[in-house]
Amino acid sequence: MSTHTISILTENRSGSLSRIAGLFSSRGYNISTLTVAETEDPAVSRMTIVVAGDNDILEQIVKQLNKLIDVIKVIDFNEEPIIERELLLIRVDSTKSNRHEIVETANLFSAGVAAVTAGSITLELLETSQRIDEFVLLLKPYGIKELVRSGAVAIAKSKK
Repeated sequence: MSTHTISILTENRSGSLSRIAGLFSSRGYNISTLTVAETEDPAVSRMTIVVAGDNDILEQIVKQLNKLIDVIKVIDFNEEPIIERELLLIRVDSTKSNRHEIVETANLFSAGVAAVTAGSITLELLETSQRIDEFVLLLKPYGIKELVRSGAVAIAKSKK
């Protein structure tokens, strides 16, 4: 079983997301992450889907995605080098005595401080999913109050 990052360009219409997600659920696949936003053309949206599964079945899903009426293009980044990023917002317990430690950890990952209160600090990080996982592990001992992840977005590396 392998992880696939799939990029789908689709017409920006209601119901598109539902039809696309339906293909995965009808095959029993759970979507790990899903992000959707308009592209440079407001009539077109890009969906980035990360899913783990059998290569043969995912290949069939990609073929079926290409047949959907709203779908313009499907790219399975399985064999292609990509640039992938995810946004993390995380609020951890903090006191005056440990705040400096938390900020030092954030600096190691080039994370920013989004907000500070007497009892917590909220950090933001734009990084690969793997680096975000590592950052979260380091912050766990401080006590995570809330965590929000955007899900991955990806683009192919330029071939030039």
